[in-house]
Amino acid sequence: MSMWLIAIILAYLFFSLSSLGDKLILSGKPKPKAYTFYVGLIGLSVFLFIPFMELRLPSKGLLIWIIAEAIIYLLALYTMFSAVKKFEISKVAVTIGAVQPIFIFILTWFVWKDQRMSAIHILAFILLLIGSIIISLEKNYQSTKGYLKITLFTAFLFSVDYVLMKFIFLTEPFLLGLFWMRIIAVLFALVLLLSKNTRHEIFSKQSFLNKKIISLMAFTYTAGGAANILQAFAISLTPVALLPILNSLRGMQYIFLFLITLFFSIFFPKILKEEISKRIIFQKITAIILIAGGLAILVY
Repeated sequence: MSMWLIAIILAYLFFSLSSLGDKLILSGKPKPKAYTFYVGLIGLSVFLFIPFMELRLPSKGLLIWIIAEAIIYLLALYTMFSAVKKFEISKVAVTIGAVQPIFIFILTWFVWKDQRMSAIHILAFILLLIGSIIISLEKNYQSTKGYLKITLFTAFLFSVDYVLMKFIFLTEPFLLGLFWMRIIAVLFALVLLLSKNTRHEIFSKQSFLNKKIISLMAFTYTAGGAANILQAFAISLTPVALLPILNSLRGMQYIFLFLITLFFSIFFPKILKEEISKRIIFQKITAIILIAGGLAILVY
């Protein structure tokens, strides 16, 4: 199995753990600017990689793209949290997860026109995409014009960020590229503190930060940070033509999440209880078969 496949599967395992925490933390109405600020600060963790790389400044030309990536990354986070404030996080995640691979497919074709997926890879992409959509869909899923507008825009921003990361990794080594992208993102996150209203939102006593959920947030952001690093590593390794496939493997996150929630619902229902009906099990198994088929094509 290719290293990028292993890395992205592990990334989606950590994303699934992070999603559990997000589901609990975001049970109320989140504060988009506050969440964007704290998630942006997670980028400070890249200082841990300094002993393992030769630290140097990027070229002026590449620095422009790194700054662009950092801005788009934070903007994507902000619009996502804004969407979650208005709509259910599970529904928002479904739409973003379903549309993002398509946007990435279009963007990679536009930026790298000489890169094409083979027929067998297109088949794997279709299976993975359909499987991801099926496994993530919820009962009574509905959308409105306002909902589609913000979620599609968010998916587009995350897709642009995906492509920019790959562009940077084609020029700089993985650790060095990731270091500067996240450090610049931290600097832009700190800019949010210049606004009095934003500072009040982040540090007020009514903020979502309280003793009851600090441990949960620490777990969630640690898992999310590990997931983002693994995903970035997978992006750096994946051939340009296969970037849409890399993102369509998001269905693995929903498989892990389904298995985890199933485990807790059966053995520890007081901690986490989800509706597990025959229809849901049939839906998940169908999706797992499709995703497994797409993975089998990639592996063999």
